Amino acid sequence: MKAQTSHPNAVPAPRPQQFPLPGSTPEPDYAPGERDALIARIKRLLIEQDAVLVAHYYTHEDLQRIADETGGYVSDSLDMARFGNQHPATTLVVAGVRFMGETAKILNPEKRVLMPTLEAECSLDLSCPAEDFIPFCDAHPDRTVVVYANTSAAVKARADWVVTSSIAVDVAKYLAERGEKLIWAPDRHLGQYVQEISGADMLLWKGGCVVHEAFKAEALKALMKQHPEAAVLVHPESPEPVIALADVVGSTTQLIKAAHDLPNTLFIVATDNGILYKMRQAAPGKKFLEAPTVGVGATCVSCAHCPWMAMNDLRNLAEVLETGVNEIHVDEAIRVKALRSTQRMIDFAKERTAAKKVSGD
Repeated sequence: MKAQTSHPNAVPAPRPQQFPLPGSTPEPDYAPGERDALIARIKRLLIEQDAVLVAHYYTHEDLQRIADETGGYVSDSLDMARFGNQHPATTLVVAGVRFMGETAKILNPEKRVLMPTLEAECSLDLSCPAEDFIPFCDAHPDRTVVVYANTSAAVKARADWVVTSSIAVDVAKYLAERGEKLIWAPDRHLGQYVQEISGADMLLWKGGCVVHEAFKAEALKALMKQHPEAAVLVHPESPEPVIALADVVGSTTQLIKAAHDLPNTLFIVATDNGILYKMRQAAPGKKFLEAPTVGVGATCVSCAHCPWMAMNDLRNLAEVLETGVNEIHVDEAIRVKALRSTQRMIDFAKERTAAKKVSGD
């Protein structure tokens, strides 16, 4: 894939304040029999609480497996919320990070939404605080505001459109064809990628994902030399030099599909390593290597896993089902505004899918 270049009309927004990262969360250390007992307890509680578990691809495989085995769902953030909207359960348990729980509540106001922990944040969300972003948008009233799903309810409420990585390019192209100029937030790498493909006039907010920013192009090149038969799968939140090396650039769902569809038996994957559970399910017999996070400027040997996602575990999942703590609440005025921008994307996606079926694409 050719390297990305900045759109000539793009003027980066001021970068918001920095934020502390949580300490690393070690793999759970369960006493003999504790893990199996917790899983059985969670499955029982889901039934007793009329609850369904929706888990993100980046959570621990134990949680993804429970969702699969109990009629829940494993997917990206917006798809998780849509599933919850269609499911008859009165309680949604969202295993992921805080904005995912908020998105579920935005789309499902009548349901109780719980999370294993409310401390699980997202660096993209944190890098775009509403108190900074809203005045920035107000200073550019001629621009349509497009925000990534990885944002707070308050930021979504200020936006005209919410998008996920799977549909961001299509929305940007659509708006550009209408002659609209955009503000994009918060991920600058995904923004640059969308800008290059769509040709849209975009002001880019300078947020970033701590996981995807850690992937290193030079170390990736070295790994590719060691495994020339491997296909390289890259999430577009990664830095441009990493994206430029990809065989496939796509959302989490698109990368899982590529792992299944491509004839390669070996893949190098540049996204959170929590996705490997679903990739192995989709493509049994194939092998997956994590893209390297070592090289010039690296601060860790392998940080291909979100430290906030790692806060979700069997113990706090069981506790939230037993106690009902960690319920998500969204101010109703904010929720209604956030629903407008989120629903706009959902409707656009439905129309696009229907159009492709009619055309046979």
